[in-house]
This record gives sequence, structure tokens and C-alpha cells, in this order.
Amino acid sequence: MSITLVVICFIVGVLIGAVGIGGVLLVPSLYLVAGIDVHEAVPACTLSYVATGVIGVIVYARHGSIQWSGVFWLCIGAIPAAFLGSISLLSIPEIGVMFLIALLMIVSGTDALFKAYRKSAGEPLSRQLNPLQFMVIGFITGFGSAITGTGGPLILVPIVIFLGLPVLTAIGLSQAIQLPIAAFASAGNWMSGNLNFELALVIGAVMVMGSLGGALLVHRLPTEPIRKMIAFLLVFFGAGIGIQQLLNL
Repeated sequence: MSITLVVICFIVGVLIGAVGIGGVLLVPSLYLVAGIDVHEAVPACTLSYVATGVIGVIVYARHGSIQWSGVFWLCIGAIPAAFLGSISLLSIPEIGVMFLIALLMIVSGTDALFKAYRKSAGEPLSRQLNPLQFMVIGFITGFGSAITGTGGPLILVPIVIFLGLPVLTAIGLSQAIQLPIAAFASAGNWMSGNLNFELALVIGAVMVMGSLGGALLVHRLPTEPIRKMIAFLLVFFGAGIGIQQLLNL
């Protein structure tokens, strides 16, 4: 077991537990720092989200923060899309996967900065989404998560908030949807012979410990400045990775 791998996963887990963003850093960090091939890192990261998905569903369900009707329609779109994305992964060049991850880093960082603005400016009026909208969002989330290994919340939350759902509802939906996405994408990766169970176990176990540590730190540190700093770094490094991939074309 590489100490570099453990450190990366722990730091990402801490960021997720403390400030809610950072998961998008996992695959590029494993690739650029730990030297793990992208097509191996993505399936392992995806399977590791099963553990975080179970924890998220339990916590949010106990607080009544999951809109189960929305979850049902999201799953209709996300489950086949996650499976399709996983069996398509090996046909997507490494440069394409990294470029998509770079784009998600930029979007994630920008979204976090806008959330900080919305927090001070007040929430917009919320609206409801119809089943077709949920299915389309589910398909986009499932396919995008399966080919980038970034997890459902990263893609789903900005979309549904942009469409008018309250933040708490969006987060509850994202916690519930990441479990079926991770499960069915992992099934597809396993059928493709592209799943390293040992690597996934290490990533999942260390990230859970990191998340618990981050959850403890959130009550001891001023997390808002840290959140903004990470958001800026996501945009900066996402742009850097994207430019690097373009130069490699």
C-alpha cells in the first residue's frame, strides 16, 4: 500500500467532511501524484462511493431530508446511464477523461463560489421538477459520474440548484443517488474486467476516516474561508489540467 495513496485519500476525505467539496480532486490526484492509471482510478473511486453513499443516505433519511419521489425518477435515468458509462470507459481516451474531470473541477469550484454569494444574498424562490426532468438529470449524472469517478453529488447538485430546488433538497437527492450510481457503474466495470477491488477498498476506508475527521474539524475551524480557498484552487487547477490536456492533443 502506497503511503502517497493513503495521504491523498485521507486529505480528500477531510475536505469532503469539513467543507463538502474536494471529491473531484481524487482521480486527478491518484493519476498525477500516485501514478495510478486513469482507467484504473475511475472504477476504484466509483466503488468506494458505495460506502459514503450508504452513510449519506442513512444520515439524510433520518433527518427527513430526502425527496424519495425525486430519487425514484432520478434512478430511472441514472441506473442505465451509470452502467452504460462504465462499459464505455475503456473506449474513452485518457486525455478525454482528464479533460472532463478538469471541466468538472472548474464547474465545482465556480458553483462553490456562487453558493457563498447566494448564502449572503439569500435563497431564490424554489420550484418543483417533473419526472421527465428528473430522469434527464439522472441520466446526465449517472453517465458523467461513471466515466469520471467523481460521484453523483458533484454533477447533480449544481444542476438541480440551478433549476430551482432548495439546497437541502438537492444535497439529500445527491446523497441518495450516489449509491445506485456507484453500484451499477461498479457492476459494469467488473463485467469489463476493469475493477481493482483492493484499490477501491483502500480508497473507501481511508476516505471514510478522513470524512469523519473533517466532520470533527468543521466545529473547530472557520470553514468558510477554507471553502472559498478550495473553490479558487479547483478552478485554478482545473483550468491548468484542461490546458495541459489541450496542449497534448
